[in-house]
Parts: sequence; C-alpha cells; structure tokens
Amino acid sequence: MHDENHHHGLAHDLEVLGQMVAERRRALRWLGVGSLAPLGLLACGGGDSASTTSTSSTSTATGSTTTTDTSTSTSTTTTGSCGNTTTIASETNGPYPADGTNTLNGSTVNALTLSGIVRSDIRSSIVSSSTTAAGVLLTVTLTLVNTNSSCAVLSGYAVYLWHCTRDGLYSMYSSGVTGENYLRGVQISDSNGSVTFTTIFPGCYSGRMPHIHFEVYASQTAATTTPAGDQVRTSQIALPRDVCSAVYATTGYSASVANLAAITFATDNVFSDGTSTELATVTGSASAGYAATLTVGLAV
Repeated sequence: MHDENHHHGLAHDLEVLGQMVAERRRALRWLGVGSLAPLGLLACGGGDSASTTSTSSTSTATGSTTTTDTSTSTSTTTTGSCGNTTTIASETNGPYPADGTNTLNGSTVNALTLSGIVRSDIRSSIVSSSTTAAGVLLTVTLTLVNTNSSCAVLSGYAVYLWHCTRDGLYSMYSSGVTGENYLRGVQISDSNGSVTFTTIFPGCYSGRMPHIHFEVYASQTAATTTPAGDQVRTSQIALPRDVCSAVYATTGYSASVANLAAITFATDNVFSDGTSTELATVTGSASAGYAATLTVGLAV
C-alpha cells in the first residue's frame, strides 16, 4: 500500500515529531486536571456534533442499533422500535365503499352518515332494516401505530371497516341487499391504539382473494362529517388461505370453495405485489369463531 507521508525528508519528519510531542503534552495536561467530562465523551465514542446526534437518536428507541451515521441511525431507530412493522400498503377502496365517493342509480352511497354507524358489532343493519348477516363468527382487531414515531400507538383515530357477505355480496350495492347496511361500521381507537369489530367471515367471490376493506381517519368527526377523501390511509386485510378453506367447508359458504380454488395471492389484482403488511394473524375455529389481528402502521 502506498504511504503518502513516506519519503518527505528530514524537515517533514521533524514537523511530524513535533506535532506528536505537542499532542502528548496536551493529553498529559488533561489527565493532570482530572476532568471527567472529556473522558466520559471519549468513552461514549463521540463528542462531535454528528456523533452526539446519532447517540441521541438511538437512545430514544428501545432495541435500535447504535450507529455513527445520523441518517442511518434515524432509519434504524424506527425499525428497531417497530420490529417488523412498516407502513401498511395503500390499496383501492373498491367499487363498494359506501363512503360518499360513488353513486348507485344516481344517488350517493354513504354509510358514514348513517345514525348508529359508530359501533363494534357490524353484523346487523341499522337503518331501514334489522337483518343480521349470517356466517361464521369473526372478530377483527386492528392496532394503529405511528411508524414516524417509534410505533407509538395512535388513539382517537376512526376506522371504517366493511366487507362482503358469505355469499360475496356488498350491502347497499349488490342486488338483493341494496336495502341492507350490515357489515359496515366505524370504531374509534382506544388508549392502546386498538379497534375491535364483531362480524362474520367474508366469502370469496370470483376474481378476488378473501379480504376486508378499511379506511383510517384522524378522528370520528373526520370520518362521519367531512367530505370523502380525507382518509389517513385506505387498505385491505388479507386472510390466510388455510383458514379460509376451513371456513368455506362449513354451511353457507359453498360458492366460495370454487372461487378460492381459482385464485391465489399471486394472481389477485390487489395482493399480487405482496401481503407482508396486510396479512392478518387468525386464530380459532369454525365452530367457536375466529379472531383476526393486525398491526396497522401509519406514517403520521
């Protein structure tokens, strides 16, 4: 390896030697004074502005990896605190959102303005009907976290959730159920950032993997009184294929069996780019009911 400081002559060597002596004298003076502050900074591996910033960033997040690169440290802080949680993928709200963004027969379809739409149990209609949607019991719990703030929980946010019936129909839109508004509801995230809906397991209709739609709003007011389009995030929940198969083997889901056999996540037009942020963890049984949980990362 070429040494750029080699063979510069006696004058250069004497200059370097003088610098070394001066540095040694300064170090001895520091030790003589006995100040602990400089030694403390050196022991922490820093003291300059870049190192101080990096140390401060990594110390605020449990589990993050210390680094002297400030930009890398910031990224590591978020990842370390959030584990594998990243911002959930943004997806289409589909043709049946009933959030005021489209119409049916010339009339705007908006479930968010219905009296009683803020509810946990969404199995029954609430206006003009009290019909209950049949199907295998499913509870859905979403936990909202802020990926821009070490995955701190987000309380006070509104989640509007909706999905199809076990026959693959959407209330307020599909023929035969336009007068129903079941399987739609709004919940406000609690102090743990969580919302829980009691519903039924959705069916599988032709061309799509089984899924559940949801929109996140900054507050209940934003969800129920402001014009559509103010969502923090719109996405979909994917459901494990093996669980879907178990559910569809039960009474009432016969049409879903063939539809599920004809589709995969890879061929689904929404989930084909991956489900890493959208695939729920589902436990339970068809007889006792299932519980689906998902952490929803939001960059707010």
